[in-house]
Amino acid sequence: MTPVLRLPRNSPGRRPRVLDLCCGAGGAAMGYHLAGFEVTGVDTSPQPNYPFAFHQAEALTFPFDGFDLVHASWPCQHFARVTAWRGNRGTHPDLLTPGRTRLIASGLPWVIENVPEAPLRPDYLLCGTQFGLNVRRHRSFETSWAGGGDLLSPCWHHNRLLAFEHKGERAYADAMGCTWMTNLEARQAVPPAYTQFIATQFLNHQEATAA
Repeated sequence: MTPVLRLPRNSPGRRPRVLDLCCGAGGAAMGYHLAGFEVTGVDTSPQPNYPFAFHQAEALTFPFDGFDLVHASWPCQHFARVTAWRGNRGTHPDLLTPGRTRLIASGLPWVIENVPEAPLRPDYLLCGTQFGLNVRRHRSFETSWAGGGDLLSPCWHHNRLLAFEHKGERAYADAMGCTWMTNLEARQAVPPAYTQFIATQFLNHQEATAA
């Protein structure tokens, strides 16, 4: 059972705290920030453009103390189709499996994000077109509260969507809402609209459970 965060959404001086594991340059983080969270990021690589508090550390061992929610965007290369097209999936480690085990054992509410072909329960399968973004970018989210909540319209993959190509990466990154990142950073980013939605679903679920 997901622990109940008994925290009024407008509690003065106290915002819910989310730990953003494998944070990259902060696409997911920005969505949680926009939803009212205090965000802390963790990544093994330096992230000079990460817009919030940041620790360069191992995501599989970083302590969870003091956080109300843990978000994990484990590296997707082990599962992504594009890796199979361009190389060998086996050369990339599977951090999702041990990462999920650690999240479940923590007793905290959690979110795992990855590509649709990853072995996730698709509690939420999101696309940019569902949020009015001019990009086709599917991402799957497995959550400790197993989904539900607000409904979204289906994807609309119209022919005016921006393609993710090297020549158009800046436009694509900006269309995702990742305007502070470099083109290279945006290749791995989650559009902030996705996690703003996920964060809202989490808060709604916690309020409904606490009622």
